[in-house]
This record gives sequence, C-alpha cells and structure tokens, in this order.
Amino acid sequence: MFPMLTLLSMFYYICLRRRCRSGSRSEALGSRRAVELAQRASGPAGGSSSGGGELEQYAKEVLDFSSHYGSENSMSYTMWNLAGAPNVYPSSGDFTQTAVFRTYGRWWEHCPSAAPPYRRTPRSFHSKDYLELAFEEPVYPTAVEVLETYHPGAVVQILACSLNPFSQNPPSEVRWEILWSGEPSKAPTHQSRQFSPTIRHLSFPTNLLRVEVNSSLMDYYTELDAVILRGVRERPMLALYKMPLIDMNDLSDGEDEVAISSQRHPLAGDGKHNTGNGYFDKLPYELIQLIVSHLTLPDLCRLAQSCKLLQQHCSDPLQYLQLSLQPYWATLTDASLVHLQPRCALLQRLNMSWTGNRGAITSTGFCSFLKVCGSSLVSLELSCCHFLNEASMEAISQTCPRLQQLNLASCDRLQPQAFSHIAKLSSLRRLVLYRTKIEQTALLSILTFCAELQNLNLGSCVRIQDYDVVASMLSVRCRRLRSLDLWRCGSLTERGLAELASGCRLLEELDLGWCSTLQSSSGCFQHMARCLPRLRKLFLTANRTVCDSDLDELATCCPRLHHVDILGTRMVSPASLRKLLQSCPELKLVDVSFCSQIDTRAVQELSTLFPNVAIKKSFTQ
Repeated sequence: MFPMLTLLSMFYYICLRRRCRSGSRSEALGSRRAVELAQRASGPAGGSSSGGGELEQYAKEVLDFSSHYGSENSMSYTMWNLAGAPNVYPSSGDFTQTAVFRTYGRWWEHCPSAAPPYRRTPRSFHSKDYLELAFEEPVYPTAVEVLETYHPGAVVQILACSLNPFSQNPPSEVRWEILWSGEPSKAPTHQSRQFSPTIRHLSFPTNLLRVEVNSSLMDYYTELDAVILRGVRERPMLALYKMPLIDMNDLSDGEDEVAISSQRHPLAGDGKHNTGNGYFDKLPYELIQLIVSHLTLPDLCRLAQSCKLLQQHCSDPLQYLQLSLQPYWATLTDASLVHLQPRCALLQRLNMSWTGNRGAITSTGFCSFLKVCGSSLVSLELSCCHFLNEASMEAISQTCPRLQQLNLASCDRLQPQAFSHIAKLSSLRRLVLYRTKIEQTALLSILTFCAELQNLNLGSCVRIQDYDVVASMLSVRCRRLRSLDLWRCGSLTERGLAELASGCRLLEELDLGWCSTLQSSSGCFQHMARCLPRLRKLFLTANRTVCDSDLDELATCCPRLHHVDILGTRMVSPASLRKLLQSCPELKLVDVSFCSQIDTRAVQELSTLFPNVAIKKSFTQ
C-alpha cells in the first residue's frame, strides 16, 4: 500500500508542475489541494514508517509576549499560565489561572493615548499581540491546538521557528514559517473551545511556536489556557514531495511576504531595465507618485525593478515619510535596513515593533540606520524590540532631536541605566514605558526635562518605588498631560492622586486599575472627579472601595466620560450606575464584572434602557 501511495504522490507532483507552467492559477491551486488530500489520506502510513508515533506536548516555557493583563509579580491572568497542562479547560468563564492579553475591542484605538495608524500596512497583517512558546522536543508538526476558555476567536496566526531555544548550537539562519493564518473573528459563543486549524507541513522540526492574536472584534478579554503541539520526530516521507511542489508566491498577485528580506533584495535590482513605458511616463510626476503611494512596501520594492521610471518613483524619499516594518518582523535584518537607508532621508514615522529579535537586527545596525534616517523622525515605535541596549538609546537621543513619540512597551530586557538617555529628548509628547525596567531616578529625570509630555504610559513598571513622588513631579512639570496609565502601580496613595488631579487638569484618560492602595474613604476619587471634568476614560479596576458617592460625583462632574471600569467593587448599586449612565450621554462602555451588588438581571435592565452602552459583566462557571 505504501509504495502505491508514494507513486501516486509523485504522479500528482508531475501533473502539478506541468499545470503550473501552462495552466491557470485556479487549476494549480486545485491540483495542490488534491495532493494535500492524498497526503492526509496516507498520513498514518507515513508516520508509522518512521518508527515513531505522534508526540503530544504542552508548552515547557513562555519565552516572550507583547502584553498581559496580569502583574509582573504574580501568576494571575499572566502569559506564564500557558506553560504546562491546562488549568481550566474544558470549563468556561473568567479564571485567574489563564493567560489574558491587555486589551480587547476597538475602543482602545480611539482613546487619546492611541497612536495613529500607519499607511501601507498590508491587509493580510492583522496581529495586535503575540506570545512565543518553547516545547521540550523538536517535531514535525501535525497539529497545533489552542485551548480557549473565554471569548474565543482572537487567534489570527500560528508560526513555527527553525531555532531550538534550548540548543547550545543555534543555526546560522533563523527561519519562521506560517503554519496557519486567518482573519480576525469572533466565536458565536463565549464558551470554551479547542481551536485546531489545519496547518501546513514544515521542512524542519520545531519546538518554538508563536501565536498571534487580534482581539478587536471581541466583546471581552480572550482567555487562553494551554497550547498543544502534536508532531512526529522524523520527517514524514510523503512530506518530501510536498515542499517542492510550487512556490505559492509565484502564483500570488499580492502576497506581502519577504520582499525586503536579506536573501533577495528587490531594492538592489539586477541592472536590467525595460525602457518601453508606453504612454505611462507622460503622466504628471505627482500623479504617478499618488498611484504608487497605495502600494505596500514589498510591492513598492518589486515595482522598482520593472523599469528606470518606476525605480525613480519607488525610490523617492517622499514615498517613505512613514514606514511600518512591523508586518515584516520575521524577515527583517540589518541588511534590510541598509537597503532601505537611501530611501528614508525624509522619514518622519517609523514602526519597528516586534522586529530584530534573536540576532536578526543588531544594535550596531539599528544605530547606523538612525544616523542616516533619524534626523526628521517625530515618531518611533519599538515595542518588544529586544535588540535594544544602552548604545541604541544613546543613538536615539543623539540622532533624533525632533522625536515626539517613543514607544518602548515590553522592552523588558532593556537595562535600567539605558532609560536615562530619554531625558535628552525634550520634545517628547508621547512616551510608552509599559513593562519596562525603568527606575525612579531615570523617570524623574525624564519628567524634569520632557515638560511637553501629553501621553505617558507607566503600566506595570514595577521598579518604581514611590509613585507619589512621580505623581508630584507630574503635577509640577507636565501640566499638559492628557493621558496617564498607572496600571498596577501599587504604591500610589491618596496624597499622590490628589496632587496629580490638582496639577494635571487637562487629563482625559486615567488608568488606575489595580492600584489597591487607593481608598475611597479618603475622598480621593471624589476630589479627582471635581478636578478632572475632561475625563473620557477612567479605569478604577479591582478597587474594592469604590462606592456610590464616587459614581455620583463622576456623574455630576465628568459628563464627557466614554469608558469606565469599576470591575470588582462591592459597594456600587444599580441606582448609582443608572445615574452615571443618564448623566454621561457619550458613554460607550462600562465594566461592572464581579460587582457584587449589580447582578445579571440589573445589567439586562440597564442595557435595555441604554442600548448604546456596552455594559460588561463577566462570569465564572
């Protein structure tokens, strides 16, 4: 039976090669599906021939992630819960033993602290967060299963890496291959499920997976319990005929793949140009510029190879005023930056979030790029860029004098002394330091010299010892502050909040979630409401002391509220919540999960009376 299946696969392979030369795209894809079906049918034979069965593994270690709801000093709601066997599944509901990302829904994108989107972002790039998991033994994957226990549907991509994170001899080239990808979705129910999409075959064994998510369509936080990797130790024999079937990039008109990778740079060209442009070169220069401005970066690089005229247009620095390299994190290298340098002389906005990890980009390569392209930069996104070091931060401070926005979220491997260089960027308006190791001395120096700050994120910065001192400095030096994120800043007290509210009266967004040292009995929340009439977003998450008097003051003093989170309070009644909803006509979202006085029936009644407001109430089964 097995030899017959092998011959059958070879026959399909020969037919497909002939069709891909002469047939249409649809015919080639149809033949490819036929081969996949044949291989699936013969799967058990291929596995047994290697002398070993399928291996099932749970994650051994969580290596990296972009955000999580939990604290850096505990396990509740953190990504670290994904290591090992499931804790909750098949139960459904809100459980602290699961992994939860920091955000959900689209409303985060409309907050004052949100950065504007980048042009030329490929339509196929949907990822907003990610996590990377290491497994004990490298295998050729046959299945990947994600156990989702609450509001499933956020997973949009699963990738595998050729690097063994536990090996002492890393390969010369680190490759990432997509096992599965899809568009953002929302499951029809918030009940738990085992998500196991059909995955592609790999030409290498892997024990490093990356799961990327997009929670923008979710009604509440997605919760993950475990990830299972299934595979075989030896490469299935029929997969040998799978890999060389056809390069799908040759069939695609719009694959936003590795056009800027170091293996083959379209930017370099081959010196051969076709000068037969027809009448296209008679169009006004500005019109051609407008046409090519709608292309993604890989397509722009490909088009530059077609003729001298289009090479000129595709290399014009005006096409590179803003550049998002985040969608190409898997293939971006130092060589990619070198090839982009001549085009980026006027670069103003640069997004390199998620790029360069595991040696793909070095600090030296990054600094060299900034020396050429940093003089006009006003916005720099570097979230989860683990190649950054003190030399990188010094280069930013020296080569980017006009910088107004800097995002270092989850750069948790950047050493504390590196942050002192930020104080030299006196024009900063937006600074994101979420989950970094910044210490109090460096932060106070930044606040002293960056008095123009309008948006500041200090969420989960656990090395800052006294947030009252920080709040006092903000009230004196940063009076133009519009948004402040103090998520899980445990040392802030009523005194610090009072100074902050009195000095920063332009605040529109204030996150005090999980600041458990604040006590409503001191009157601090009522004083805050009276001082901050512009508030649009207010998070008092998990503060058990928030009471009716606080909500009444918010209803009276803060009519522009859009988002309110009072999750976990035991002292707010449905009557006070109703008054808040009546007094704030712009309210879009209120989270009353685990508010003991507000039951499901009250939520249903208020939702009927105020249909334009999303009233969130999570549960545990």
